[in-house]
Amino acid sequence: MRLLKLSRSRLSILCLAIVTGLTACSKASDESIITVQLRVLETSDLHANIMDYNYYTDTTDATMGLARTASLIAKARAEVKNTVLVDNGDLIQGGPLGDYVAYKGLADGEVHPLMQAMNTLNYAAATLGNHEFNFGLDFLYRTVAGANFPYTIANVFCAVDNCRAGVKQGETLYPPYLIKATEVLDEAGQRHTLNIGYIGFVPPQIMQWDKQHLAGQVTVASILETAQQRIPQMKAEGADVVIVLSHSGLGQVTDSPDPQAEHLAYALTRVPGVNAVLSGHSHSVFPHARYQDLPNTDLQRGLINGIPTVLPGRWGDHLGVVDFTLQRKGNAWQVQQATAKVLPVFDNQQNQSLVAADPKIVAAIAEGHQGTMAFMQRTIGVAATDMYSFLAQVQDDPTVQIVADAQRARLAAILPPELQHYPILSAAAPFKAGGGRRNSSDANQYVQVPKGELSFRNAADLYLFPNTLVAVKASGAEVKDWLECSANQFNQIDLTSSAPQQLINTQHQTYNFDVIDGVRYQIDVSQPAKFNQRCELVNANASRIVNLSYTDAEGKTYTGDDFAALQFIVATNNYRAYTGLFAGTGSDKVVLEAPDTNREALVQFISQQSQYDAATERYLAAVNPAADHNWQLLPLQSAVALDIRLQTQDSSIAEHFVKTQQFWPMTKLASLATGFADYRINLQQP
Repeated sequence: MRLLKLSRSRLSILCLAIVTGLTACSKASDESIITVQLRVLETSDLHANIMDYNYYTDTTDATMGLARTASLIAKARAEVKNTVLVDNGDLIQGGPLGDYVAYKGLADGEVHPLMQAMNTLNYAAATLGNHEFNFGLDFLYRTVAGANFPYTIANVFCAVDNCRAGVKQGETLYPPYLIKATEVLDEAGQRHTLNIGYIGFVPPQIMQWDKQHLAGQVTVASILETAQQRIPQMKAEGADVVIVLSHSGLGQVTDSPDPQAEHLAYALTRVPGVNAVLSGHSHSVFPHARYQDLPNTDLQRGLINGIPTVLPGRWGDHLGVVDFTLQRKGNAWQVQQATAKVLPVFDNQQNQSLVAADPKIVAAIAEGHQGTMAFMQRTIGVAATDMYSFLAQVQDDPTVQIVADAQRARLAAILPPELQHYPILSAAAPFKAGGGRRNSSDANQYVQVPKGELSFRNAADLYLFPNTLVAVKASGAEVKDWLECSANQFNQIDLTSSAPQQLINTQHQTYNFDVIDGVRYQIDVSQPAKFNQRCELVNANASRIVNLSYTDAEGKTYTGDDFAALQFIVATNNYRAYTGLFAGTGSDKVVLEAPDTNREALVQFISQQSQYDAATERYLAAVNPAADHNWQLLPLQSAVALDIRLQTQDSSIAEHFVKTQQFWPMTKLASLATGFADYRINLQQP
């Protein structure tokens, strides 16, 4: 019995030793697993909008600007132990500050005001956007030289030796990728080194968009094919985490994407070795409910094909945020979890600012800001005729015509080859045309740009909203219904009544009265509306759009069913294209998202048409915004004299414009207390 007891005692000791040893091993094993939280912050498509300021209207704008985004950056950094900040391109062009610096130039060693501001924020890396090339390679190099953070671009190569100083033919313009040893703190506060890889891409289409600057100097490879080649190299060289900075929108979902496509962010999420895709270019916001039907997408976590993906809008209106949970087992780091989100600087639903401007950014940009405000007085061209919108709702109008012409010209210049065989139309609306005609404030809401020299602020008057240029593909039948919804702007005129009848339906917003240039049509206001102001069908049998036709380059005219069967590319704005209210619009109809604003297209068009001669310091021509009258109201046939009324601004300028530019005979009847004048318009005249 004693022997047995001893044996049991020894056995207990042995078991204790074994258990203790196992616990120690387990503890040692636990200690070898290190957890680190890493936050990656992204800015993109700032387009020189550093200040929270609208240089066109000379007012503060709380919805935009790196000065506001910087406050989000500070807050996001304070929430976690480890952060890195990156920029995804389209930095130096697109806003007045960028135009100002490009106009005056950069001296040797001078730091661009954009870099003065960004250098205060401790960026880890950046890549180039397509607009970085707009002012030429020398200006790009001088700008980037002022950054205290590195640039990477994997798919742009020198076509000749020294296209950039020290870069040989066949080498990338800047390093194809960066692997930065980054100190991070684990959950216990211990320091570790994480090798973060950054790789940048730009659309190959820059060779078309900036051919005059790039031909013979650089070549551009496929985003997707370059990623498939380079990312394994990054992993082999020790990159623990690979962050893709792709200046490229999401693109179409397909198993075999076009490797030369402009938008490939979705495809990049499928490339092995990619840990996050930080994109831009399209000025879209992702994650966003707009993409709820995107396959293999988790909007709550911001994942596409399991990879965190971000598009942070434009002009600093959002900050992209990717959060990683990383674990190191032995010498290898692994991503355990990742999420992505965007943070706005402004709450559009509540119409309120969410952050204030960062005073460090404001101070850094002060000199450039003052120079830009003065620069905004600079002329951009010359107009041959006045541009007033006093009659924009009842006849084709120069203020709408010039916008339509500018959109069409810009789209024609950037439309990809596979779409160039489609006819191009252009949809534009009178943004400022009297509003609801309620008071004197509404009476002041008209475009008033006299002929002669034009400035950037005139461009803001002509194009009120900060929209971007978007193209949709629509059938002729959809174009007709698009116009039918626009025609809801008119009240139905009773042909049997001689009583006064107001022509304009003031419940229909002026910005929803789209005029489509490139086709010809008339509007029969004696007919009921087919759609209401939200393009909801109210009368399937109604048809106000009559005599709708398209004439091609060979002179063949299409009407009726032949017109309905045609396919058109329609230039419009992002608001119209994505809301999907009008026939022919909606996300599924978008075929091109230009990185340009409609206002930028307008400024470019005015400048090109005006032909400034630097040698003589004068303009050789003038833009002619005269309406082409491709649309008009249908003359009305009635047995009685109709008394149709129209209100427009009560001013000497408006009165003179009506007298000299009226398409239909108009008679002023009375001045109203609201600041409007009541006119009778005779639609019974041919």
